[in-house]
Amino acid sequence: MVTINQSIVLIALPDVFRGIHLNPLDPGNTGYLLWMMMGFMVVTAVLVVMFGRLGDMFGRVRMYNLGFAVFSICSVMLSLTWMDGDAGAMWLIGWRIVQGIGGALLFANSTAILTDAFPVRQRGTALGINSIAAIAGSFLGLVIGGVLAPVDWKAIFLVSVPFGVFGTIWAYVKLKDNGVRRRARMDWWGNATFAVGLITLLVGITYGIQPYGTGVMGWGNPWVIAALGGGVLLLALFAWIETRVNEPLFRLSLFRSRAFLAGNVASLLTALGRGGLQFMLIIWLQGIWLPLHGYSFEETPLWAGIYMIPLTVGFLLSAPVSGWLSDRFGPRMFTVGGALVTAASFYALMTLPTDFGYGVFALLILINGVGSGLFSSPNRAEIMNSVPAESRGVGAGMTATFQNSSMVLSIGVFFSLMIAGLSQSLPHTMHDELVAQGVPAAQAEGIAQLPPIAVLFAAFLGYNPFRQLLGGILDRLPDGGAHLTSKEFFPHLIAGPFHQGLVIAFWFAVAACVVAALSSLLTDRVGRGHRAAAHESLGSELAAVSGEAGLAGNELVIPDEEFDARRPAPDATKP
Repeated sequence: MVTINQSIVLIALPDVFRGIHLNPLDPGNTGYLLWMMMGFMVVTAVLVVMFGRLGDMFGRVRMYNLGFAVFSICSVMLSLTWMDGDAGAMWLIGWRIVQGIGGALLFANSTAILTDAFPVRQRGTALGINSIAAIAGSFLGLVIGGVLAPVDWKAIFLVSVPFGVFGTIWAYVKLKDNGVRRRARMDWWGNATFAVGLITLLVGITYGIQPYGTGVMGWGNPWVIAALGGGVLLLALFAWIETRVNEPLFRLSLFRSRAFLAGNVASLLTALGRGGLQFMLIIWLQGIWLPLHGYSFEETPLWAGIYMIPLTVGFLLSAPVSGWLSDRFGPRMFTVGGALVTAASFYALMTLPTDFGYGVFALLILINGVGSGLFSSPNRAEIMNSVPAESRGVGAGMTATFQNSSMVLSIGVFFSLMIAGLSQSLPHTMHDELVAQGVPAAQAEGIAQLPPIAVLFAAFLGYNPFRQLLGGILDRLPDGGAHLTSKEFFPHLIAGPFHQGLVIAFWFAVAACVVAALSSLLTDRVGRGHRAAAHESLGSELAAVSGEAGLAGNELVIPDEEFDARRPAPDATKP
């Protein structure tokens, strides 16, 4: 439900903005566009650790069920939008932010619930199946959004409601909380400094990619500099607080486990590499490739989702298999191999021309999906196996925080690199081409000085920008502006500058994935009979041992809860 919602909004943004009568290409509306995409991710990144901690204290299933309810209520409120313009945009952004609370409740506890429910030797398989659900939702959202949004843009929010109602009831009836609960005081100072610091940092990144003054980006904006610096200082203060309180929000002692530390570093870096990929591919397809192959700008959002199916198929094929195999042979060969395969696919993608042959493109994004799937499930299982039973909620929340934060950071990095590449040659190219088509030099100069991010958003949203930017000038041109508003002019105009930016962005992705592979090498050794984590409950360990010894018919069944209740609490100062 959550991943369908994320991608359905992504693909339906043109219809949403048309529905509230707001021009997304107006520089003043860029902030609305960014917050519609990123507000949900920012809130989720900030809250998952706190909600994971609450799950450890009061029950993970209870928090999970609450997430379904909150998410469903927000979906209804989003569909009730009656306002237009700025007010309508603020209504949507506000409820998307509240909806992020529901998403955080779900994300923070789902991995911990699965980890509680399965013994160590089956967790890779379980988490692989869970990854299938998530990635399938992402794909379905692209297609459903492309179909529903042109009919009624409000339907893209209502589609989540039946899933939410069913999920709330089904989870309440069927899910049993068999995890270890640990009552503790809430770390209010840690929560406050972490939330404010991370929000300030992510908001600074969001505004850093927007134009400021005469600059194409806002990294020189004093407010952005203050937000980035203040966010870093608050997070440093948060880390200091966590070493002083008895019940910290972030259990920094978990990082003493090499598997937890190296696994999270690798997860963060691969998410950085992959996070902007979807945006870059959508811009590539919608702004250049699809129009050049006869698709109108209005129908490119739907077809972009369809042409990206191989990326999803690759993940669906590899994620469960790698999870199952990593349960038997250990995770490291799959995490290292998956990161390197992903890096190789990024390198191959940057060698393609902008007007590529689809067969080669489909093969490369299939390989990219395979690499991501090979890495994902073993990496998550490796991290969760290193976490004590009573800290699985906060451990899963910490991992989710890194991943969600990296998504926002990745968008900032990819767009910054892309804008830097576009700004070098796009203004001059655009000016010369417009003048050559009869546009007066003054108007051509004004259009050429538009921020490159406006051009990217035009491609991303499936708009033909020159029909809107030139307006009445088109009627005074020799051909009535037919060539300027054709399916070929805009793609040919941005193809060269776009490819320059794309190469820069993909080199960053290659570097991130290679470092992730090196980090994965630092985790536990590969070998058959991957051992249970040191913090695995005694009942689960004895059950696994009895199964290996062939005690069929005379199995020793010892409840995990009984041993967890009898043994002393683990020393948080030890790894």
